[in-house]
Amino acid sequence: MVCFRVGTRHYPSRNAHDQDPGSIRILMAEENGALGTDRLTETVSENEQTAKYQSYVCSLTPELVAKAREELQEKPEWRLRDSQALRDMIQKDYPNLPTRLDDAFLLRFLRARKFDYDKALQLLVNYHGCRRSWPEVFNNLKPSAVKPVLDSGFVTVLPQSDTNGQKIVCIRPGNWLPSAYPITENIRAIYLTLGKLIESEVTQVNGIAILADYSGVGISHASHFGPFLAKKTIGILQDGFPIRIKAVNIINEPRIFKGIFAILKPFLKEKIANRFFLHGSDLNSLHGNIPRNILPEQFGGTAGKLDITAWNETLLSSEHDFIQEFCQPGPLGDGSLYGLLRENEVSEVQCEDALRGVKSQLYYCY
Repeated sequence: MVCFRVGTRHYPSRNAHDQDPGSIRILMAEENGALGTDRLTETVSENEQTAKYQSYVCSLTPELVAKAREELQEKPEWRLRDSQALRDMIQKDYPNLPTRLDDAFLLRFLRARKFDYDKALQLLVNYHGCRRSWPEVFNNLKPSAVKPVLDSGFVTVLPQSDTNGQKIVCIRPGNWLPSAYPITENIRAIYLTLGKLIESEVTQVNGIAILADYSGVGISHASHFGPFLAKKTIGILQDGFPIRIKAVNIINEPRIFKGIFAILKPFLKEKIANRFFLHGSDLNSLHGNIPRNILPEQFGGTAGKLDITAWNETLLSSEHDFIQEFCQPGPLGDGSLYGLLRENEVSEVQCEDALRGVKSQLYYCY
């Protein structure tokens, strides 16, 4: 039997026979002549614990199963083995982390990191760490709490997916009235939108595309978005949330966007930065990335008028699920996240220094 090692943990490789982890442990113990009554009882208990989490049923089509195998290194015959391996790592390294451990949830993180256990674990820890480090965004996070943002049409999801099967998240910063509510409310609405989308296994495999329409954005909007906010927001999207952002299409960007992007770019990984496409007012350029037949009329499409009602209702109807996820009192853990958060955070003083360096550019561009 061939095994591989993750840290101090040993798991059979994907080339071994397809067996559940409990059976593998029994066989390994038998091979070593070390299986006694106590060990058998312990193994049975482990199997019962494993069975408690493994209620997952795959909803992917054969085509998406093949795509996940090719792009994400996901093998259906090892899917539950992989989620069990990640579960074991969590329980060993972060035993007090208040997280879900069911297969469906853990697969989000494995797919987002192409089934690299260590990277998936880091992503999961970051996912929970964000909640501790940014209470303004994550406290009382539920759709009804951001209804003014939803009603403004700041963020919505187009009804149809593109030719790559990606959902299109439409963001319109110009719809935000800064005097009405703080910018963090917009971030909360985006996070809830992504949280709902990632429930779908189709989205986990295909990823999403973002369409940002900067019509109406001016200095009153841009002045609220400094390096500190950019760092934390991008940190969540790149390293703290299990979603694959495949493209960011920017249209109708004003001159001031050069200043906004100057704030963003230092925090973007090269892979993500290369997925930004600035189309200006050239909608034909946009249609080269997103087909016209799924775009609303205001973006030069043929899919009728943009209707935000359906997506708002989808989010609001999920209120109970988000309350269970974000609004329940629970343990803060054993402090094992403290070092990670301290290492990843950038102080407001440092970011304000950076902000002073780009403010002049913002005003110049405007």
